Amino acid sequence: MNQFKKIIGKLHLWLGLISGLIVFIVSITGCIYVFKDEIQNFQRKDYIYHGETNIEQKNTLPISQLESKITKQVHEKYQLHWVDIPLDKSTSYQFHYYESNPDGWNYFQQLVIYKTVYVNPFTGKVLAVIDEKNSFFNIVKFIHWSLLLKKEWGTYLIGIPTLIFVFMLISGIILWWPRNKNGVKQRFTFQWSNVKNWKRKNYDLHNILGFYASIIAFVISFTGLFYAFTIIKAFVYFTFSSGETTYPDFSHIKTKAPIEQKSPFTIDKIAAKVEQVYPLVHSYSFDLGHPHLDDHKHPNFSIYVKELSYAYYKSHSIIFDENSGELLHIHAHNDKNWGEKMTSANYDIHVGAIGGFVGKCIAFFASLIAASLPVTGFMIWWGRKRKKVLV
Repeated sequence: MNQFKKIIGKLHLWLGLISGLIVFIVSITGCIYVFKDEIQNFQRKDYIYHGETNIEQKNTLPISQLESKITKQVHEKYQLHWVDIPLDKSTSYQFHYYESNPDGWNYFQQLVIYKTVYVNPFTGKVLAVIDEKNSFFNIVKFIHWSLLLKKEWGTYLIGIPTLIFVFMLISGIILWWPRNKNGVKQRFTFQWSNVKNWKRKNYDLHNILGFYASIIAFVISFTGLFYAFTIIKAFVYFTFSSGETTYPDFSHIKTKAPIEQKSPFTIDKIAAKVEQVYPLVHSYSFDLGHPHLDDHKHPNFSIYVKELSYAYYKSHSIIFDENSGELLHIHAHNDKNWGEKMTSANYDIHVGAIGGFVGKCIAFFASLIAASLPVTGFMIWWGRKRKKVLV
C-alpha cells in the first residue's frame, strides 16, 4: 500500500506541475464566468427593459418589420443572424449579428462579428448595440473554452489538462486518505492554534480544501470534458438513455412547400404559432434565414424554445415549413429520453445553474478552490525542493 501511494504521489506531483497553469486559468475563468448572467443583466437593465408604457393595450411589431427597422438604424454590412424573443413583453427583443471565419486560427480572427441589438418590440427603436466579441465575459468564456485559440483544436489544449485534473482529484483523495483513526481529525479541519509555519498551513489548505471541493470539482471538470471530447458526450448519452447509441434525428422533417409560398410575413406567422403553443415559456429563438460566411446549413427550420429564464436544461424544439409556415413537428422536453435531457442539462450542471443561485454559489467556490490547488501544490513542491537544496 505504501508503494502504491508512493507511485500515486509521484504521478500527482509531476502531472500537477505539467497541467497546473492551464488548470489555474480554466478554474479562475470559470469562477469569473459563473455569475455572468446576473452581472450582465444588472449592467444592461436600462435596455433589457425598454420602458414602454401601457403595453397591455399595444401590439408588438412583426419580426420582419423589426428586422427592417434595425437594418436602417444600425447600418451594419453583415446581415442579422438570429433573434431571441422573450414572452415577457416588458423586455426588449434581442437580435444578433454573428459571423465566423472557419479559417481563423484564433478567437479574434475566427469570430468576425458578434453584436447584440436590443430593440423595443413595440416601436422598433434600437436601444443599444453591444459588441459581444470584445466584451469582458465573452473573452473570459473563450479563454476558458480554448485559450482564445481556434476552437477545433484549442478545446483539446484545455481538455487534456482537464482530464489530467480529473485524475489529480482522484489521486488527491487517495493521498489524503488517513492511514489510521488518529489522522482523521487532522484531515477534516484546520488546526492552526499552535501552528506558525506557513508550509504547514499551505499544506492544510491544499489537502483540506481540496477534499471538500473534490466532488463538485469532479462534476464541473467532467461536464467540461463533455465539450472537449465527443466520446464523453457519447458516453453520457449512452449511459442515461439506457444504451441508445444514436441521438434522435429529425433532419428528415423538411420544408416541402414551394418557395413561391414564402413571403416576408411567413416568419411572423411562425412566431405567432410558437407563442400560441408555448404561451408561458421564457423565450424562443430562431435563425433569420440569411446566408453567412461560414455557409452553415440547417437541416430544417427549427425553433429553440427556452422554458426557464435561469437555465437551459428544460427546452423544446418546434420544426416548421420554412416556406408555408406550417407546424411540422414538436419535440417537447417531456418527449426526450434521459440521455437527451442530461446532454441538454450539461451546461447548467457545469456552471451550477441547475441548482439556481445556490448552485451557482457552490460552483463559484468549488472553482475558486480548484484554482488554488495548483498554486498551493506548487508551493508544497517548491518548499520541499528548497529544503533539499539547503540541506
